[in-house]
Amino acid sequence: MAAPTVLLEDAHLLIVCKPAGMPVQSDPTGDEDLLMWLRRERKEPTLELAHRIDRPVSGVVMLARTADANSALQALFRERHIKKRYWAIVEGNVDEPSVVIEHHLIHDERNRKARTVKQGEVEPARTHVKLLAQGDRYALVEATPEGGAFHQIRAQLAEWGHAIMGDVKYGARRAMKDRSIGLHARSLRFRHPFTSAEVFVEAPSPETMPWPALVALFKAASTDRPT
Repeated sequence: MAAPTVLLEDAHLLIVCKPAGMPVQSDPTGDEDLLMWLRRERKEPTLELAHRIDRPVSGVVMLARTADANSALQALFRERHIKKRYWAIVEGNVDEPSVVIEHHLIHDERNRKARTVKQGEVEPARTHVKLLAQGDRYALVEATPEGGAFHQIRAQLAEWGHAIMGDVKYGARRAMKDRSIGLHARSLRFRHPFTSAEVFVEAPSPETMPWPALVALFKAASTDRPT
């Protein structure tokens, strides 16, 4: 497994790219987690997670370097002042160039899944989805969630009819050999809580296939578009 890489750091925060397969914090497996690794390698025992992404997901994770920063960053996430953007490789042919998908989701703790319920039981979860590239069996899409319900993107893309590659928990045809899924936390955008500067951090996409092939299709299509 690749090591985490630093994307941005200052006196208040640390933003890294987490490899797929590494938990962000300790779990029952006892495998080394992102927080433990960073605290040891950087000799910063006070680092704290500002948010979390799932173990099989790669991409951007932000940590706080001080208690004040942790409180401020937690508030930004809670008040939805941080824009999270994901890339996902999904099964099948995506017919719509862009769509907003909406479901009423609850966290089924017994099965460790998100599941849909009838309208009115909970507030709806919305995710904006844009097609970036279409391959033979998979498509690359951009997913921008409103809020952060448990497994929101994973559950909603599956309900939409396009399960994320390798995500057998939500109906994908087969698991990946490395147990990753085709979901990548691509970027975070927010106003720095201490400097008020606009912050945009983007994580490079994974290098395992079919990521490079689909990203190349996306870049080629972007180059061909008229300016």
